[in-house]
Amino acid sequence: MVDSGNPGTSPIQDANPSRPIHPGAGRRRAGLHPKGRQVDPSALKDVRELLGDRPRRRDLLIEHLHLIQDRYHALGAAHLAALAEEMGLAMAEVYEVATFYAHFDVLREGELPPPALTIRVCDSISCSLRDADQLREQLAATLGPEVRVVRAPCIGRCEHAPAVMAGQRTIDRATVATVRSVVSSGRFEAERPAAKSFEAYVAEGGYRLLTACRSGEKTPEELIDAVEAAGLRGLGGAGFKAAQKWKMVRQAPKPRLMAINADEGEPGTFKDRTYLETDPHRFLEGMLLAAWTVEAEEITVYLRDEYPHIRRLLLEQVARLEAEGLAKPATIHLRRGAGAYICGEETAMLESIEGKRGYPRHKPPFPTQVGLFGRPTLIHNVETVFWVRDIVERGPAYFSSQGRHGRQGLRSFSVSGRVRHPGVKLAPAGITVRELIDEFCGGMEDGHRFKGYLPGGASGGILPAHLDNIPLDFGTLEPHGCFIGSAAVVVLSDQDNMRAVALNLMRFFEDESCGQCTPCRCGTEKAVQLMERPTWDESLLTELSNGMRDASICGLGQAAPNPLLSVMRHFPEDIADSD
Repeated sequence: MVDSGNPGTSPIQDANPSRPIHPGAGRRRAGLHPKGRQVDPSALKDVRELLGDRPRRRDLLIEHLHLIQDRYHALGAAHLAALAEEMGLAMAEVYEVATFYAHFDVLREGELPPPALTIRVCDSISCSLRDADQLREQLAATLGPEVRVVRAPCIGRCEHAPAVMAGQRTIDRATVATVRSVVSSGRFEAERPAAKSFEAYVAEGGYRLLTACRSGEKTPEELIDAVEAAGLRGLGGAGFKAAQKWKMVRQAPKPRLMAINADEGEPGTFKDRTYLETDPHRFLEGMLLAAWTVEAEEITVYLRDEYPHIRRLLLEQVARLEAEGLAKPATIHLRRGAGAYICGEETAMLESIEGKRGYPRHKPPFPTQVGLFGRPTLIHNVETVFWVRDIVERGPAYFSSQGRHGRQGLRSFSVSGRVRHPGVKLAPAGITVRELIDEFCGGMEDGHRFKGYLPGGASGGILPAHLDNIPLDFGTLEPHGCFIGSAAVVVLSDQDNMRAVALNLMRFFEDESCGQCTPCRCGTEKAVQLMERPTWDESLLTELSNGMRDASICGLGQAAPNPLLSVMRHFPEDIADSD
């Protein structure tokens, strides 16, 4: 809390009465020069009006920062000090959180707030392939000083590259003309997705299974057995068996919690967004079924800030569930991210939900034992729970009977890049990239010849076209130095330079490193510097990559070198070409 400046005796003086006092100490103790930033009454009034009757709990700090950012387009020192006072926190606690997240504009002393409208141009790999850098430069040169144009990491609309956000409104396949048109319209609010309604979902049998479970017609063991027989795994990237996680949480002492990771920030990934936009209640019922199975009392959905339209949708539909009595006995909370890729890591997400910087935790203990607020916590990705209802109602074979090349299950591939029809492709696990391109994407884009692909987003490595027969699934790509992760497939062509692709990905990791550990914080920065040189020092880059892999705390730093190492291994001709 900010020092109030009230006069009083020093604790040191009380403990050491014979200790000599500095001549100036009396003035400080008398409160003539109080320590810390003093609270401005008008700023405190602003903050109290914004917060209204909302609780002042520490875990709501990021939510309260969003309220200030949304109203004033920036976080000034006066408002931060007022928020600290109102929440009973030290100014340092508020400041360290506000400055951690990219979507908070923290003003320095005397700095003016940015323009009311910010245009964010995605520059991650799928959009970069579609000349996003040139688009950003053109927009900055033509829109004028009343609009701020900035680069942004992946905003989850890779199939519509290049993608732009004007305020909270997304612009797909953006051009200077379409962005200027939106700016002229003055409409920057999030557009409502055309999702399946509650009524339509219920008419198709929705929430019947949840009702049956709560009435005692089914047992938690039956759901666990069905999910286990189906072979459902965590579909956010790790691939941990869902049923095993449910068993672990059920064995932990009560009270238990649940957290949904809807912060898909991996470049090339947009499957969760697609499912939430189209069929949100299938996700919500699956979430409630999982929570019922492990007896979780509260559920927190952590949604990335780049999806404001989904946030609006979920707020409406969760309110509908509560009105229909379907949410109880669980309590559902929706928390808003603030632009931090690292919060896709499960423990960093927990830290963010608790109102802190998104620093990954050391493991063990694992979240199933010590998770959110120190309680046993079931953590799932959006897509994982999306399949629970179908698996239980249709039987495990509905899911497990799918698959190719000896693999089992279904996978939702987010496909972008140089294909004719990008998008989310629900395909058998184990399908090859060649089959995926030809059967589900209409083949390669006209004028492009298949050269390589990212099988698992930015961190999953890069493979050449001649390795197009590898089954895409958990455990099949690791021998080639890659992994499937969230199944984000970015297809590259003969018109793409792999050196430039790897540099784009490493710059992303440099920006998104949380900075907690030195190998990742300094390693990504150094790797970018080395990769920007006309000639790559492959020996030094390999040594640096090994250090990052061995010593980084979490998967970001451990996986960041994968694209770099892949290019050195599979595309030496692109490294030699420094043009």
